[in-house]
Amino acid sequence: MSMITNNDLQLIKRISERDTEALSEFYDLHSKYLYTIIYHILRDESEAEDLLQEVFLQIWEKTGSYDENLGNPLAWITRITRNRSIDRLRSKSFKNRSSETDIERFFDLSSDNDSSAPDINIIRNQEQKKITEALKSLSQNQRDLIEFAYFRGYSQTELAEHFKIPLGTVKTRMRAAMILLRDKLKYLVS
Repeated sequence: MSMITNNDLQLIKRISERDTEALSEFYDLHSKYLYTIIYHILRDESEAEDLLQEVFLQIWEKTGSYDENLGNPLAWITRITRNRSIDRLRSKSFKNRSSETDIERFFDLSSDNDSSAPDINIIRNQEQKKITEALKSLSQNQRDLIEFAYFRGYSQTELAEHFKIPLGTVKTRMRAAMILLRDKLKYLVS
């Protein structure tokens, strides 16, 4: 989960002044956290990626309405994200939504690992090693897509452009990779 940094308020101020570099920094700081919120509500990768872009567009357009007295920037963007996600969920019928296992939570290897309990750190380290091993078991094409998507924040459309392959191929390879990862990591998923 992303944490408020001392410069979040400064970034919001710079975004309100139309500083695109500030928006980029803000995205780097908080996109993974916001994607997680969206995905947990929608349970659809493609929809979550699309909505994440819409959320940052709204942040860009609405920073002038941000009021520091009503909460910190993280609370504000969390509220925007949650509201947009619920609106999207209500506006679409999610027929035949798959009940795929939510293994994305294991890809957030940068989350708060400052636990003072040694046993928790040992378990986390073991889980991270298993995840790394599972990633190494993928084909190079699949691993590249997964790593760029989950560790670098690329959307499926950006992956297609970056790797110069059709969007359908990106989706097929990522789905196959996620199935393999789910099978290899099923003991980690409740």
